[in-house]
Amino acid sequence: MNTETSLTASAQQFIESVVALRPAIAVFDCDGTLWSGDSGADFFYWQLDHRMFPEDVAKRAVDRYADYKRGNVDETLMCGEMVTISNGIQESELEAAAAEFFAKVMEQRFFPEMLQLTHALQDAGCELWAVSSTNVWVVREGVKRFGIRPENVLGACVHIQDGVVTDRIYRVPSGSGKATALKDVVGKTVSACFGNSVHDLDMLEIAEKPFAVNPNADLEKIALSRGWKVYWPMGTGKIG
Repeated sequence: MNTETSLTASAQQFIESVVALRPAIAVFDCDGTLWSGDSGADFFYWQLDHRMFPEDVAKRAVDRYADYKRGNVDETLMCGEMVTISNGIQESELEAAAAEFFAKVMEQRFFPEMLQLTHALQDAGCELWAVSSTNVWVVREGVKRFGIRPENVLGACVHIQDGVVTDRIYRVPSGSGKATALKDVVGKTVSACFGNSVHDLDMLEIAEKPFAVNPNADLEKIALSRGWKVYWPMGTGKIG
């Protein structure tokens, strides 16, 4: 993956300021932070378009997601259902679908300075982690372009039985669950953390240096009130 994209002066300054902190461990949310849009939702529609679900399952899932969008389904519950919906599918099939999906849909949405930042941190010896409520197949595929290893991905996941996805949830890192997952799995102080929504607040709060990247209005308000760095990536239409 070519990470050499022309950056604005503010983007380059942002990268240099983070690398200068010499963080030992850096944690990144994914959707809205490393790339624009909701990869979990878009992959769900990709699965629908490619008929990866039985017809009755697909119809129920579409209705359920619409109910979630109306605010009638809890965020964490919905994230769990978005991974258990693949119950009965070979994990290898989902990994292949995620690879095709990212290549065709998501790569064009990467924030170039975040791509360069993660590689610069990796070159400096920083340990990189990704934490997301999106399913692990999509997250692992996406963040490998950012130099984040599959084993350092904490995403929504289920138990796998003989290579087949089950409906038994293992982890759904959303909201406070993101901080819990980091404490349970990483077990070390987070030097720097990057997130874009209030669902990232708990893990941002445990970091030595929290960064609000492309923040939603609610997180931006909190970040400004606490003196956290707010950064707007190139392409967002705002000044970093």
